This record gives sequence, C-alpha cells and structure tokens, in this order.
Amino acid sequence: MSNSNNILADRLNVEPAIFKGCSSSELGVIVTLSVIVWLPLSVLLAWLLGAPSMGLGLAGIAIVVTVVVTASVFQRIKRGRPDGYYQQRFMMGLARLGLRRSPFICRDGSWAIGRSQPWL
Repeated sequence: MSNSNNILADRLNVEPAIFKGCSSSELGVIVTLSVIVWLPLSVLLAWLLGAPSMGLGLAGIAIVVTVVVTASVFQRIKRGRPDGYYQQRFMMGLARLGLRRSPFICRDGSWAIGRSQPWL
C-alpha cells in the first residue's frame, strides 16, 4: 500500500535543517572555516609550548565548540524569519560598510515621483 502523505526529497523547496536549524551546506561552511582557523593556530600554540601533537586535540575541541556556538547564533538569527534571511542581512551589512553594492533598496526617507505638477 502506498502512503500519499510521505514527504519526498525531490519536492522540498529548501535544504532540511540537520543540526540546530543549519542545513548541511551551512554546517560544511562552518566546519571548513573553523578548521582553517583553529588547526594552524592550535598546532602553533602547542608547538610553542613543546607538545605539537596536543595541538590536534586542542584543534578538535575548538572546532566542535565553534560549530556548536556558531550554529546556535545562526539559529537565533534565523528564528521566525524566511529562508535566506541571514544571507540578505550579511549582504546588506557588507553594503553598509562599503565593501559591496547592495542589490536591495536601502534608502530611508520620502520618495518623489519625479513630477513638479500634481495631476488635476
């Protein structure tokens, strides 16, 4: 017997949340960035203290903590908001800093219609 209430993966509009509201691609970015930051930093710190192999353990702990904390922050940012909200917020923040042109209208104030005479 076929159950018509099953959710099929090819009919989903967005990636499903896997961990603390983050999708697999978001978790991949978080893990990749945390590995890039913490692995060299912790190995260097442990090497300076005389135990370079301990840097790998320190990096592992730091990566797990970073993923949990960052996923919690994303969960708080995304709560009750539409899909892609934090991405738009990030782009608008870059535009506010002058690092990127905004694809959105960010003007605050009254708008004119470009006419000097009102319609009679």
